[in-house]
Amino acid sequence: MAAVTEAPPLPPAPEKKPPRKRGRLVPYWLLLPGILWLIIFFALPMIYQASTSVQTGSLEEGYKVTWHFATYWDALSEYWPQFLRSVLYATAATVLCLLLGYPLAYLIAFRAGRWRNLIMILVIAPFFTSFLIRTLAWKTILADNGPVVHTLNSLHILSLTDWLGWTAGDRVLATPLAVVCGLTYNFLPFMILPLYTSLERIDGRLHEAAGDLYAKPFTTFRKVTFPLSMPGVVSGTLLTFIPAAGDYVNADLLGSTDTRMVGNVIQTQFLRILDYPTAAALSFILMAAILIMVTFYIRRSGTEDLV
Repeated sequence: MAAVTEAPPLPPAPEKKPPRKRGRLVPYWLLLPGILWLIIFFALPMIYQASTSVQTGSLEEGYKVTWHFATYWDALSEYWPQFLRSVLYATAATVLCLLLGYPLAYLIAFRAGRWRNLIMILVIAPFFTSFLIRTLAWKTILADNGPVVHTLNSLHILSLTDWLGWTAGDRVLATPLAVVCGLTYNFLPFMILPLYTSLERIDGRLHEAAGDLYAKPFTTFRKVTFPLSMPGVVSGTLLTFIPAAGDYVNADLLGSTDTRMVGNVIQTQFLRILDYPTAAALSFILMAAILIMVTFYIRRSGTEDLV
């Protein structure tokens, strides 16, 4: 019998060198520009405005930090109607954007086919022009002698909106309805894009499975499509409500003194009256109110996956 030879021993595995310390710092160096940007253009202005809100004095004599927190209460007690109006208008615009944007996003995601890219371009087309120009265009659209007002009058819709207090007689301009229409138009793309992204991620086989289980189309939408699109719904409503609540351009160009929002008050305090402490206090009150509402809304929505 042939002699059985033992295999030569394997060479020892090379020892793994610990990662270099410089390599571990690379992610932090990559984050540094963004962190500096947030500090310089977000944190520092916020700190400055916080100190401004507790100052007293005048523009001629100068302002000094005296920790005068009563400015917050004075601003809220005087301008609470504008705060309430801002929340109401922003909520109405957000609901309208959701009602208009969801069917369009659903169409783009599941039914558009080869027309998908064209429809997407039409959705973002308003961004190609200035926010101011888009808003001014609505003054022509809602003119007293225009076709929109004539059609609404012929359908007796203005009688209903006048009874609800959203219009004034046969006029649409300088009314709450005009402001809400402007907000809806300007922020509608912010609703459609997150909804489309969320709907596109839904696996089509889930709809087929629901059909195999004899689910009707409405049941499939209620049980499958809408729950899976909730991240897009939450993201879209936040992206619409937050800027709409602080907007002042639409109320300034399409509204009147009776439709002023808190953004108009802040602008007036900063640029015309030059009452910087009151303007800063109003800004922080608005930010705190939106933060509280957004936190409550996200918790109640039942989803933490935002698009």
